[in-house]
Amino acid sequence: MQRMVDADTYCIDVLTQVSAINAALQSCAVTLLDDRLGSCVTDAITQGGDQARVKVGECQWP
Repeated sequence: MQRMVDADTYCIDVLTQVSAINAALQSCAVTLLDDRLGSCVTDAITQGGDQARVKVGECQWP
């Protein structure tokens, strides 16, 4: 990204790349959260008790 700015790349092209990076990061975050919910959080809920509350609390989405 810095190279694009340093090379005076057209601002719309830089913004397009920023948008693509943001979309990729969001997709990664959703995939990680889905994986976590499907494994350790599900196991913790099955066991119940304080462990379930802790694991669910760890997955709060900002």
